[in-house]
Amino acid sequence: MKIVISSQGKELDSQVDPRFGRGSWFIVVDTESGAFQAVDNTPNLNLAQGAGIQAAETVSRLGAEAVMTGNCGPKAFRTLSAAGIKVFSGIEGTVREAVERFKAGALTASESHDVEGHWS
Repeated sequence: MKIVISSQGKELDSQVDPRFGRGSWFIVVDTESGAFQAVDNTPNLNLAQGAGIQAAETVSRLGAEAVMTGNCGPKAFRTLSAAGIKVFSGIEGTVREAVERFKAGALTASESHDVEGHWS
C-alpha cells in the first residue's frame, strides 16, 4: 500500500509537517517494501489559494491510498475523500514513527477536516 506523510524534510526521520496543503514535503512510503521517496511540495506551498486542493491532486497522482498529516482543511479533505484516499490527521513525531503506527493499526481515519481553510 502506498501512503503519503506530510513532512518538514526529505527523510524518514524528519518531523511530520503539521500542514497538509502547505507542508514542505510529501514522503511516499510503500508499506510492503519499505521503499520511500520524497516529493517537493513547493509549487503548492506558495500558492495564494487552493494549496490544499492542489496538494490533494498531487497525492492522488502519486497513487496514495492514505495520507497522514498534522492537520487537513475542508477543501483538501473533500478532494482526498473524493479520490478514495483516507486521511489520518493529528499525526505528530517523525515520519518513521507515523508509518510504524499506521502499520500497527494504531491510527484511526479522520471523518472530517480538523482546521478551517487557509490555516497556516
